[in-house]
Amino acid sequence: MNPNDPHSADAPAADPLAVDPADADGATDLAAELEKAQAEAAELRDAWLRARAETDNVRRQAQADVARAHKYAVEKFAEDLLPVKDALEQTLAADKVTPETLKSGAELTLKALASAFGRAQVVEINPAGEKFDPHRHQAMQLVDSKQAPNTVVTVFQKGYLINDRTLRPALVSVAKGSDTTTGADAGSAD
Repeated sequence: MNPNDPHSADAPAADPLAVDPADADGATDLAAELEKAQAEAAELRDAWLRARAETDNVRRQAQADVARAHKYAVEKFAEDLLPVKDALEQTLAADKVTPETLKSGAELTLKALASAFGRAQVVEINPAGEKFDPHRHQAMQLVDSKQAPNTVVTVFQKGYLINDRTLRPALVSVAKGSDTTTGADAGSAD
């Protein structure tokens, strides 16, 4: 056995730095795949940056829309109130005002105001005879009454709702229960 014979079983291993032609095609494929992956990553990054910018623009636009809505929310209602102010000014500016003309001017003004409230969905609460509702009524006093307990007896000031939300509660007096006695009443029985 000759150690220099390449056909010998004891021949030294092949040179590790030598490039096999079959492996050269594999390296070329890897380089092409790497370039393809880098190009795809660049496209995805660009698409992500564009989507992020679009999201930021939509968010800023929504914030601006909300700010404008808050700033100008009362504009339509104010426009509806202008005829009411005009009617009051005309009534006050009139010469030789009689009680009848003053009353008719006030009625027309009230009608214009009710119309403006209707367009703004402001609803009057006049709960006389209804069951007391602490969410819509503010009890000013309890009174003896022939009405059922917790019934609104008198309305001192009407309340108002706007879109089913209490704008101002109605100020009311409420019927006492028949069995309700106060400490003062019980003490005076002696």
